[in-house]
Amino acid sequence: MKFDDKVPIYYQIKQYIYREIIIEHLKPGQQIPAVRQLAVTLTVNVNTIQRALSELIDEDVLVSKRGKGNFVTEDTEVLKNLKKRTVEEQVSNLYDNLTALRISPDKMLTYLENYINSRKEANHD
Repeated sequence: MKFDDKVPIYYQIKQYIYREIIIEHLKPGQQIPAVRQLAVTLTVNVNTIQRALSELIDEDVLVSKRGKGNFVTEDTEVLKNLKKRTVEEQVSNLYDNLTALRISPDKMLTYLENYINSRKEANHD
């Protein structure tokens, strides 16, 4: 995993785990790798992993089972809200960036629609 120096690493790890859950590489009820394993895999300090996981547990995205490890929640409402929140964050960033370029919401929709259509065409070639 390549980290952005401008964003705290623990936050980037949380975002990575969110993505893994949303795209179902980590499924509801599935055990996630141990803290030390994640630290080695992502080449970061164990404390950084622990902070990210602690926040994910506080958010109920992960469930800690004493002596067994950490597991993805099976609460479908939590998972649905996670996906909604993650998508909204991405859309918010896009909106803010385009607004800074003085692009109107109507034009944003046009640009987005054109972009999506061009990507669809490129993927079907």
